[in-house]
Amino acid sequence: MMKFRFRRQGADPQREKLKQELFAFNKTVEHGFPNQPSALAFDPELRIMAIGTRSGAVKIYGTPGVEFTGLHPDTATITQIHFLPGQGRLLTLLDDSSLHLWEIVHHSGCAHLEEVLSFQLPSRPGFDSASGLPGLTRITVVLLVTAGDMAALGTEGSSVFFLDVPTLTLLEGQTLGPDEVLRSVPDDYRCGKSLGPVESLQGHLRDPTKILIGYSRGLLVIWNQAAQCADRVFLGNQQLESLCWERSGSTLVSSHSDGSYAVWSVDAGGSLATQPTVATMPYGPFPCKAINKILWRNCESGDHFIIFSGGMPRASYGDRHCVSVLRAETLVTLDFTSRIIDFFTVHSTRPEDEFDEPQALAVLLEEELVVLDLQTPGWPSVPGPYLAPLHSSAITCSAHVANVPAKLWARIVSAGEQQSPQPASSTLRWPITGGRNLAQEPSQRGLLLTGHEDGTVRFWDASGVALRPLYKLSTAGLFQTDCEHADSLAQATEDDWPPFRKVGCFDPYSDDPRLGVQKVVLCKYTARMVVAGTAGQVLVLELSDTPSEKTVSVSSVDLLQDREGFTWKGHERLSPCTGPLPWPAGFQPRVLVQCLPPAAVTAVTLHAEWSLVAFGTSHGFGLFDYQRKTPVLARCTLHPNDSLAMEGPLSRVKSLKKSLRQSFRRIRKSRVSGKKRAANANSKLQEANAQLAEQACPHDVEMTPVQRRIEPRSADDSLSGVVRCLYFADTFLRDAVHHGPTMWAGTNSGSVFAYALEVPTAAAGGEKQPERAVEAVLGKEVQLMHRAPVVAIAVLDGRGRPLPEPYEASRDLAQAPDMQGGHAVLIASEEQFKVFTLPKVSAKTKFKLTAHEGCRVRKVALATFASVACEDYAETCLACLTNLGDVHVFSVPGLRPQVHYPCIRKEDISGIASCVLTRHGQGFYLISPSEFERFSLSARNITEPLCSLDVSWPQDSAHASHRLRESPKLSQANGTPGIILAPQSHDGSPDPICSKRSDIQELPEAMLSPMSVDSATSADTTLDTTGDVTVEDVKDFLGSSEESENLRSLGEEEARACTVLIK
Repeated sequence: MMKFRFRRQGADPQREKLKQELFAFNKTVEHGFPNQPSALAFDPELRIMAIGTRSGAVKIYGTPGVEFTGLHPDTATITQIHFLPGQGRLLTLLDDSSLHLWEIVHHSGCAHLEEVLSFQLPSRPGFDSASGLPGLTRITVVLLVTAGDMAALGTEGSSVFFLDVPTLTLLEGQTLGPDEVLRSVPDDYRCGKSLGPVESLQGHLRDPTKILIGYSRGLLVIWNQAAQCADRVFLGNQQLESLCWERSGSTLVSSHSDGSYAVWSVDAGGSLATQPTVATMPYGPFPCKAINKILWRNCESGDHFIIFSGGMPRASYGDRHCVSVLRAETLVTLDFTSRIIDFFTVHSTRPEDEFDEPQALAVLLEEELVVLDLQTPGWPSVPGPYLAPLHSSAITCSAHVANVPAKLWARIVSAGEQQSPQPASSTLRWPITGGRNLAQEPSQRGLLLTGHEDGTVRFWDASGVALRPLYKLSTAGLFQTDCEHADSLAQATEDDWPPFRKVGCFDPYSDDPRLGVQKVVLCKYTARMVVAGTAGQVLVLELSDTPSEKTVSVSSVDLLQDREGFTWKGHERLSPCTGPLPWPAGFQPRVLVQCLPPAAVTAVTLHAEWSLVAFGTSHGFGLFDYQRKTPVLARCTLHPNDSLAMEGPLSRVKSLKKSLRQSFRRIRKSRVSGKKRAANANSKLQEANAQLAEQACPHDVEMTPVQRRIEPRSADDSLSGVVRCLYFADTFLRDAVHHGPTMWAGTNSGSVFAYALEVPTAAAGGEKQPERAVEAVLGKEVQLMHRAPVVAIAVLDGRGRPLPEPYEASRDLAQAPDMQGGHAVLIASEEQFKVFTLPKVSAKTKFKLTAHEGCRVRKVALATFASVACEDYAETCLACLTNLGDVHVFSVPGLRPQVHYPCIRKEDISGIASCVLTRHGQGFYLISPSEFERFSLSARNITEPLCSLDVSWPQDSAHASHRLRESPKLSQANGTPGIILAPQSHDGSPDPICSKRSDIQELPEAMLSPMSVDSATSADTTLDTTGDVTVEDVKDFLGSSEESENLRSLGEEEARACTVLIK
């Protein structure tokens, strides 16, 4: 018997060049609020702000679009950040007492953040005692003096050391030890007690030779660095927490651990002060918590500001997170919902100015950033253009809408402005305005929609680097909840003491978990929207520019269809409010469809041209005509053994004994029936493998020679009836001559249902209700052999392009689909992609991803990839994210692999589940509860910070010679795999060429396939996929196979060999 073996074809150089022009992987920007912030700083000259995190990330923000990110080499908490004013440099202190000098440098007009120097304090045993310096201990506080050329370091050992900032070297002979300070203190104050750690260091604005030193014991000293002596000594007896020196130098204020603060006069006679001018406990007389930080800001009007954090009565309000603002007789206690990290005021810092005149107060909290306008009566909040807390309520789902029409965009922005109107007297804009955004205006507007646990949907401007909040939709007002009771309780406490004022929008607590949003769909051409929730509620909403008072129509759809033997044991449905309800301008509900049983909605889709909405749960799917407000179809997809589908995610009546009994029964049953199924299943698998071998042709030889053995899934697996995807299409289903509306549904057990729809002409976008109702007839039913869950469905026209969205073709917004040639349907399951011809539904092309790559599909989208070399050339491809965190791109309809990249860590289950792929080759996924990581698969469509900063600082050779290493233009703060985009030359210095093109061409870790691709197409469609963490996700995380590790080893070796650095 003769054996033939195909020769592996070589790579096509033209195709490889084209792939480099189409595809490139970049992690570009992190949207949202930094996770676990730990430090804050503000440069008043450059008007930029820096935030440090517990993971060692440094994030600098200026005007919207100006962002810089750096990451320390070691994962350590940043405890302090200090800007060198006006120089574009900053000093960071970590919890391991190491200091790091960072610098914003420019390359070809683009700026990025680099670490220049680092300094680690020597430990006691290893320090050279010959130098005469006492043993160094942990650094507690840092002060930059003399225009940032020198830094004073306060330590736990009561010593103050001085550091040369440009070189980060200690200045010998200038160390201030505790013994020198104690010489200026009376003998009775010493009494054998130590001064304690240095708690605060403050500089004099007009005399940089003077430093105010505060020790934990309460001693305050004004040290004259030039004369090396103490000018003034203040004998405090309370444990010190914070200090502030008034700008004229005549007054200083200290805060203490007992909740009090004291005002000391510097100009009083004598060098020794024993009693403060004023000592008060704002929230006394009962024991209070410590005042952690205090600021004193004077004004020309004579009324100064005293701003402090903490100090609340320990017994009554010890658990509150408060910042108090006191001016004259006005006291406001700002009550926040998360821990206070730090705060600063935006005020004048020029030495020639006599007054501070604070304009704004910025408070960094653990979960959000709040800015208050101090110039407007009432001190209102200033809405921020970025750093909004995405997780103000936990994110439960997300969706992206590309190419939003300008009219709809303006209406959404207008509705958002009406939600939070600013006072007419307020003239303060966002105060952090440093730098220049060099990025071009986005060619198209992109909306990111996030659904939340409290029943809200938030609209974000995702067109550029800054993720700007636009509008918030709340669905809780439609249902009867306990919100009103909570509001009345909050209202009743407003007149009590202290005068609390709720500030900020972070509210992690939901009134009712059933309000959680599971799916969101928006039609950008008709401004209609569908929001589906945890309790089976499906809301159809419409955008209105004016407030209204309307009654919402309520309908129910029974998905069980009176099937016997099933009893719902989960949560109850939400009770809608009756009668007319007031709705503000924005999206207003028109129809409420309640699924029965009230299980969480797992899939939803909208076709505004036909006035139809389809929805699915773990029990089945339904079709509803929201124009006529009547149900069209209800189909139950439950298997007789789907007992878990009746429990519900919020069920509290689950029996552990019953669950264990069912588990053992399933195991016993699988062992017995496995032998019976083995012969049938194995024969089918052998048949399929034989057909695959027979169909092998020269263009298929690049497929992996060895395929993994895939065990068929059992038909009676639990949750097999979950509806994973729904899809509308105008295609050929009944015959090859007549096309018409169809609806497709895919389930967790690999079943695909295709329905032919009879939609009356008047219903297709018409205002009047048609006389005939919409009808649905089952046309096809497909069962995948391996019963893998169906993730997405899409119909391709005669040219192999995805069908346009509703209204795109009729309004000439997209090329009309080819209705002459034969259509095909692309069915993406967790294990393979397959293209079937229509209307016969015969297999045409397939790619077994699980068999070849050892992974499962989690997210799928059809995206358009435009070429960087030719503006008119683009290809529509299939992008998918796997359970291993890799992104694969395939041609359509040939399903030939193009590229694949490592994107998300496979251990990051929530990140993979939250990923959203866009229509233009980009994606978002959560790297923390409050941050989206944005990445791009397209070589042309890249959204990344391109900005510059005007800095001025003296150039010196020492600064350049001590540069340690090149830092990334954008480092990944969360530890996910990230590519350093700043190209480097052979000697390690940065390449002078800084452009997108060079970044794109230096990505050798992209595993390019030499196969040819199908004809280029320009249409694109985003496929709806579920965003929930499934049981399969957890299984993949807990028990990953060795095969998947071996697969990734090749890519890791290539990555180590290439010049692009992987974090």
